[in-house]
Amino acid sequence: MLENNAARFALKTELLLRIDKLGLQQSLFPTSDELIDQLIQQLEGISPIPQPLQPNYLPSLLGNWQLVYASGGTIVTRQIASIPDFLGVIKIKRVWQTLASDSNTRKISASNSAQLELPILGEWQLQANGHWKWGTDTDEKTATVSFNSFSIQGTKPFALSNWSFPELKIPVLEFLQKEALWITSYLDQEIRVGRGATNNLFVFRRDVTPST
Repeated sequence: MLENNAARFALKTELLLRIDKLGLQQSLFPTSDELIDQLIQQLEGISPIPQPLQPNYLPSLLGNWQLVYASGGTIVTRQIASIPDFLGVIKIKRVWQTLASDSNTRKISASNSAQLELPILGEWQLQANGHWKWGTDTDEKTATVSFNSFSIQGTKPFALSNWSFPELKIPVLEFLQKEALWITSYLDQEIRVGRGATNNLFVFRRDVTPST
């Protein structure tokens, strides 16, 4: 136990230092770092909570999580990366995920948000709302994820800090909602690792400040 704790601390320290060194404008775009991926895989092997979807462990999973690394980028950053010279045009302010309890013990609400800074247009927030669900026959770390609405809001349009646009919410009809598998492969009180359907790695760091 003590050896695992020491190993986790050392791996986490090196992992977060290397992610910080990359910088947000690189760590969230599809530029996988082999050494970072290796550190993540080592952490996955010594997760202190191997079954994070068990009811007893859900409190450790819920809350606000800042996305700090995505080996294959995210849906938003992959689209941005397709724009020529995007680094000089669009700036990622932050990307985060909020997980909240649901009345169903095998379901949690999820919202994925991104805050972007666009030239002339100012700061805008994109959000996808949905849920995770899982059955009794799973390994209690794999969930099915789907989204039922998307929204966009100008939080500081045209760089006006004292003004914002109302949120525009777009529902997704049930028959158009797609499901994907999501594996929580590492969880402790500070960081969380997830694997998407294409096995891309996502590292989240717990955010102690409320999302806006």
